[in-house]
Amino acid sequence: MKLIILKGGNFHMATKKAGSTAKKSTRAKSQSAKAKSTVTTVRAVETTKATAASSSRFGDRRTVLAAALIGEFIGTFLLASAFLVTKGEPLYMGFVLITLVLVVGTLSGAYLNPLLTVGAWVTRKIGHLRAAGYIVAQLLGAGAAFVVLTAFINGAGEASSAYASQATVFKMAALSDKTHWYAFFAELLGATIFAFAVAGALREKTDRVAKAMTVGFGLFVAALTTSVALSYVGANVALNPALALAATAVDWTKIDWFAALAYLIAPLLGGILGFALRDVVETK
Repeated sequence: MKLIILKGGNFHMATKKAGSTAKKSTRAKSQSAKAKSTVTTVRAVETTKATAASSSRFGDRRTVLAAALIGEFIGTFLLASAFLVTKGEPLYMGFVLITLVLVVGTLSGAYLNPLLTVGAWVTRKIGHLRAAGYIVAQLLGAGAAFVVLTAFINGAGEASSAYASQATVFKMAALSDKTHWYAFFAELLGATIFAFAVAGALREKTDRVAKAMTVGFGLFVAALTTSVALSYVGANVALNPALALAATAVDWTKIDWFAALAYLIAPLLGGILGFALRDVVETK
């Protein structure tokens, strides 16, 4: 064993110093490894939590969208059924819409009309996916109402001979070459009024009943205005492309482009115009 003589007569063994240094080094390495392991574990846990949260949010969004689409389908089905039964009477349709806004409004916002969906989409109030889904749900809901009501009325006519003569589903009057432009501008005006009222209701921070009343009476005023205008040419009011298709306003057997222009294109343009005008007014 090697000894080292220091000043002052103190003796220390070199091996002891070497052993102590080695122990300290080993302890430091062990602590460093533990720290790295702890950091790695924390990062892994955080990554797992973030992934789980992201998956949960994605699942929640899908559930909310599915509920909204179901709400739009059911709401449009009921609205189209009321339209076919009441033949689009403005007062009845206004009260029906008030009820439906209260029923399905918390699910989807109760658009129930492609003109409102397109207007809200163009003015960036709803996203692309939601707008496309709403339009599909609305068209399917209106089509389902026509099929179900037709089957019911035909079945009732077969069961009762007295009712057989009245067993028909409401169909909108065909437009002539001289009235299609008149119908186009009347539908455009009514759709603009209706969309303007709905856009205002969406901005108002009031209770649900007040918003529903605004939407319902907005439809009543718009439909009444359009109905009075179209009464001079013997045409019917729709203000809803989905309902117009359900009431066979467009004869696709001969591709009636004039009716498609008046009952499909004009309301969509009116919806965009109504929402845009509301944005301009609110900005000022």
